[in-house]
Amino acid sequence: MYLTNFFFETKNLKIKNKTKVRSLIKSLCLKENKKLGFINCVFCSDKYLVEINKKYLKNDYYTDIITFDHKEAEDNVEGDLYISAERIKENAKNFRVTTEEELVRVVIHGVLHLIGYKDKSKKEKVIMTQKENKYISLYKES
Repeated sequence: MYLTNFFFETKNLKIKNKTKVRSLIKSLCLKENKKLGFINCVFCSDKYLVEINKKYLKNDYYTDIITFDHKEAEDNVEGDLYISAERIKENAKNFRVTTEEELVRVVIHGVLHLIGYKDKSKKEKVIMTQKENKYISLYKES
């Protein structure tokens, strides 16, 4: 059984099609040969996310997403995605995409981290971006 939850610490962001996002997450996991357990997407403010960043990662800067992996089995995908609504909106403007597309990209990015993809090196970033683009295309086509 799988479950994707959406929680809102902030009221300034809405998800237009939760069912479509849930379907994409499930599809992404299947295509990556993983079992979807649960994912909690928590949409919050910059202030809220920077406090999490300081407390758990010892970083004092803004970010669009922080991912916490909670899987108990290697082939499962389970965890929490803390996503800044403000970064989503600002990045959408900067990248000249819709807020919905940027939101989906960030959710995909977080799920890819839960699957095990990294983005610290140049090579890892290229792979991550290719995967993000692949799954954003699937979302747009559905």
